Amino acid sequence: MTTLRRPLGAGAVLAIVLAALNLRPAVVGVSPLLGEILADEHLSATAGGVLTTLPVLCFGLLAPVAPVLARRVGLERALFGSLVLLCVGFAVRLVPTTGALFAGTLAVGSAIGLGNVLLPALIKRDFADRVGLMTGLYSMALSGGAALAAGLTVPIAAATGLDWRGTLATWGVLAVLGAVVWAPRALRPVVAAPVRPAGATGADALRSVWRSPLAWAVTVLMGTQSMSFYSVNAWLPEIFVDTGRSVAVGGWLLALSNLVGIAGSFVTPVLAGRMRRQRGLGLVLVGLIATGLLGLLLAPGAAVLWVALLGYGQGGGISLALTLMALRTDTAARTSELSGMAQSAGYVLAACGPLGVGFAHDSTGSWSVPLLILVAAAAVQGVAVWFAGRDETVG
Repeated sequence: MTTLRRPLGAGAVLAIVLAALNLRPAVVGVSPLLGEILADEHLSATAGGVLTTLPVLCFGLLAPVAPVLARRVGLERALFGSLVLLCVGFAVRLVPTTGALFAGTLAVGSAIGLGNVLLPALIKRDFADRVGLMTGLYSMALSGGAALAAGLTVPIAAATGLDWRGTLATWGVLAVLGAVVWAPRALRPVVAAPVRPAGATGADALRSVWRSPLAWAVTVLMGTQSMSFYSVNAWLPEIFVDTGRSVAVGGWLLALSNLVGIAGSFVTPVLAGRMRRQRGLGLVLVGLIATGLLGLLLAPGAAVLWVALLGYGQGGGISLALTLMALRTDTAARTSELSGMAQSAGYVLAACGPLGVGFAHDSTGSWSVPLLILVAAAAVQGVAVWFAGRDETVG
């Protein structure tokens, strides 16, 4: 098949940003309502951990499927299908049963898991000379979608009088808009996948990625960063509620964390793309995350400062991990394979976070041990970024 080259413009950038905006609200929007959901469904904090962990686990389990799907139907059609599945998940969660809540969460997690892998591969294919800038815009949209969901979910509930099911479903409007924008792109002729290096079959290339120590460093970086992000986004409002703040204040503090993360998401890839080695940059981000977590533990009165540091570190951390998937590879096909590996094994590791934090809180009755667990994860993230930030490529 001959590769079709299409002019790239504002429309392509807007479509990518809109798709990225949809990759967090379905998950983060649950957090400000988690206390109400647990009370209404008679669930424990551990069960709440399962609910918030399920999407992250789907991210990991669906990641290897995304490159295969993209090769079969094309990146644009695969992305459109993921947005349609996301819409279905929002609709299923409207059904007033606990089973539907978990089934809908499974659907939205699967949809986002596909999008997580497909969008970086699309950026590598169509914006190979602007990877840092486009990854910055992409990760800014990720943080922006999370910030919107964290900050507006409770006000939407208050303004509309909707229960938690209806409030969560309002974020489905954004998913419908995304599907509408991507529908005409899905109808275009398929752009052929980049040709693999001579002599490298799909299975050979995939094995070489999984055997690479550098690929494993990127994977551990992705996993520990995501463990921190999803644990914080799942439980931060509840942590603040336990210190005497309202649910609305907890939601706004989480929104602040994600808003500050937008800056980290944009600046980090631009800087990383200009560096041969990204070790120092990565360690600074890890230091911000650890400082924010320890601050919440030791001096919760300065919550605004700690969530700002935490948000910048986490926003920069995810964008650095995504940027390294492109910088540590030499072709879009290899980027897709590394992205699939990093997000598969990485998100399976990350899924331990929200569940483990909920279990640790149930076991100890406080948030001290859960926060210390996340500090330990940040230390592992620092080791991973030291190895992932060296000037080499996978394979």
